[in-house]
Amino acid sequence: MAQMDRKTYWREVRKRTAWLLVIWFIVGYVLSIFLVEPLNTLKIAGVPMGFWMAQQGSIMIFILLILAYAS
Repeated sequence: MAQMDRKTYWREVRKRTAWLLVIWFIVGYVLSIFLVEPLNTLKIAGVPMGFWMAQQGSIMIFILLILAYAS
């Protein structure tokens, strides 16, 4: 792995953090709160998708975000 200077490193860290925060906002607020009614028209294993995203989907995405940030 090539060495990265300090300025490049922090630019990459800020870029990654910004993208992860955008994904967090979309999953945590947009899909789980603001779009819950339209998502409830879809079903996953008989459960409305809006409810599923608020209860299970967002937690799984948050765990993936933590893993992506740690890598």
